[in-house]
Amino acid sequence: MASQDPGDTDDLRDRSLGELLKQLSEETTRLVHQELELAKAELQQKGKQAGAGAGMFGGAGALGLAALIVAVVYGIIAFVLVKQGQARMKVAGPPVPEQTIETVKEDVEWAKTQMRSEKT
Repeated sequence: MASQDPGDTDDLRDRSLGELLKQLSEETTRLVHQELELAKAELQQKGKQAGAGAGMFGGAGALGLAALIVAVVYGIIAFVLVKQGQARMKVAGPPVPEQTIETVKEDVEWAKTQMRSEKT
């Protein structure tokens, strides 16, 4: 409540008990009303902060879910590429120049045949 000047004390002594009770009632009502307004403003401010926090939680959850989905998709793509690579490696066979080896063997046989025919 507001502080009162010493001169106000004399003014209060001149008032009747009914007037004093009426003033007390009015000031109490005003004080309760002001306290309720303060509580309302405080709750609104806290509600805004809580709403912003909840929005951030929601954003983090959505971002985490999106990252998980992207990771799963990349994992599936990598798996498919591995399987295709394995299939192509299997078709390619061992890393040995088989045709060259075969032609070299044929060349050796031809050379042996040529050497035999020259000796006779």
